[in-house]
Amino acid sequence: MERSLRLGRLATFAYFVLNGFLMGMWIVHIPDIEHRAGISHAVLGWLLLLLGAGAFAGMQLVGPLTDRFGARTVVPLSAALCSAGVVLPGWAPNAWTLGAALLVLGLGNGCLDVSMNAHAIQVEHGYRRPVMSAFHAAFSIGGVLAALAGARMLSWGWSPVANLGTVALVGLVVAAVAAPALLGAGGTRLPDPPAAAATEGRGTKTPRRVWGLAALALMIMLCEGVANDWSTLHLRNVLGAPAATAALAYGAFSTAMTVGRLLTDRVAARFGPVAVLRYGASAAALGLTTASLSSSVPVTLTGWTLFGAGLSGCVPQLFSAAGHADPDAAGTNVSRVAGLGYVGMLAGPAVIGPLTQVIPLHLTFFLPVACCVVAAATAGILRPRNAAPTRLETPDGATDSGSSPAHVGPETTSDTHSVERSHEH
Repeated sequence: MERSLRLGRLATFAYFVLNGFLMGMWIVHIPDIEHRAGISHAVLGWLLLLLGAGAFAGMQLVGPLTDRFGARTVVPLSAALCSAGVVLPGWAPNAWTLGAALLVLGLGNGCLDVSMNAHAIQVEHGYRRPVMSAFHAAFSIGGVLAALAGARMLSWGWSPVANLGTVALVGLVVAAVAAPALLGAGGTRLPDPPAAAATEGRGTKTPRRVWGLAALALMIMLCEGVANDWSTLHLRNVLGAPAATAALAYGAFSTAMTVGRLLTDRVAARFGPVAVLRYGASAAALGLTTASLSSSVPVTLTGWTLFGAGLSGCVPQLFSAAGHADPDAAGTNVSRVAGLGYVGMLAGPAVIGPLTQVIPLHLTFFLPVACCVVAAATAGILRPRNAAPTRLETPDGATDSGSSPAHVGPETTSDTHSVERSHEH
């Protein structure tokens, strides 16, 4: 494997960790920032919509820019914008300035999210095997690092400006140091096979397929948003668990998500992305159904764990398929999928709230269960248009015709195992 490709992969890991770290540090400092600005929880809730709006705008803006100027140029600039933006909320003395700061931070986050995923597509194309899920696991690891570092910095009694200013400087250094290792325009690629579908996205039907992937991303990320905001409240309010025990629900979900993403690339290489989405979404539906109907805390925690494990590999497969649909429009296609997915992440928690006025909280979870069922039923959208379904032999001798062979994006390669394998993490 070319050294430049290895370095490009390491640089991509660095940017994913950085993105998770920056956003995690903002989250850790929310209570102090809210106090400094003198606002209520309700006002903060409305201001957080500006963070989401900025992120969505950044995603749509940077997609075409990445296609035009290349991820090597756009990723470092996006990382610098996100790093600089993270310090702004710490300076905000009132609601108006905090809203403007969150808009800028969201813009930087959205730009970095799409551009680094577009670069990850280039890296994956070069490796000619799935590597996307490990990058998304790196984002989660960045959030864990932020929680640990943030707790330590807060224990020192530093102000939000000092803490986030330090974080911003670290982010700018990482953005600059990792930039030279990024792949150039077009990335480092192995020769395409004769029947490769690198141009499958050039036809008039491509937008429909990409929007289909985006719709699935919305549903899957809606499920993630529900788990993020309601899993702990579920154990606390429905099962009457102590606060410390209730917190384990989100911990179980997020841990399963991280571990699952570290393992998913190997599963996708063996059974194909269709199988990852189909069986992952099915497992997630089973897990959340179990959690919703159980009156036992251990069983409920098991259900939330299975929910996280099932969802863990789904979104990376959707991003990968969108990026590989047309290499020349990878940034734009990823921005569509990421943008709608982000809408789902924000909408999930917001939808559950009003539903609890009509039905009990645990029954509202059948909305994300339904989303998982739809995702499992339509997983075939990940199969390349020109690749026929294949029957894969499973360890017990059974066959599965629902997934395509190990491949990356639209390409079906016969030499996957001849490519040098390296550890996913």
